[in-house]
Amino acid sequence: MTDEELVKSVQTGNTNAFRELVKRHESRVAATVIGMLGHCPEADDVGQETFIRFYRGIKNFRGQSTVGTYLTRIAINLSLNELKRRKRKKRLFFYQGTSNKHFDLVDDSNSKPYSDEVEVIQRAVQKLKPKFRSVIILRLIDGYSTAETAEILNVPIGTVLSRLARAQKKLQEILSPYLGDSICVNN
Repeated sequence: MTDEELVKSVQTGNTNAFRELVKRHESRVAATVIGMLGHCPEADDVGQETFIRFYRGIKNFRGQSTVGTYLTRIAINLSLNELKRRKRKKRLFFYQGTSNKHFDLVDDSNSKPYSDEVEVIQRAVQKLKPKFRSVIILRLIDGYSTAETAEILNVPIGTVLSRLARAQKKLQEILSPYLGDSICVNN
């Protein structure tokens, strides 16, 4: 069955069809969420919440985008919400941290060097602002086209291209101490 046929089946009450949709799309949703948030317990929660939100709203799904694109949009939005929540929480710890000084919550970029290049790149992506990180994750890691990325983020294509260029430049700046002058970030 196609995704569209499965959605119609779920809309008539077939929970097995929903399980199949989850099975088909869980790895992409997980990759998107982990790309945005990193490996953490909150990433699992956001991944699960993505499918919960999809299930709750499936009666209204009209197929104007693919199921994968729709789920990715939900995952990105929930990830951005989580990043905002983290930022508020960090601010709260920062202001409350009188004697304990929770400065380690703000940035751990001076921690030990990493031997694994993949981990270094993942850490670098995590240092990008969310609006740039989301474009890198969707366009370069998840492999969405520029048009699909624009649709998921609900921004113009020119904004995607601009953010992608700026994100790549920032990644080069972050990664140059680790990888030297030989790095090249292409789209």
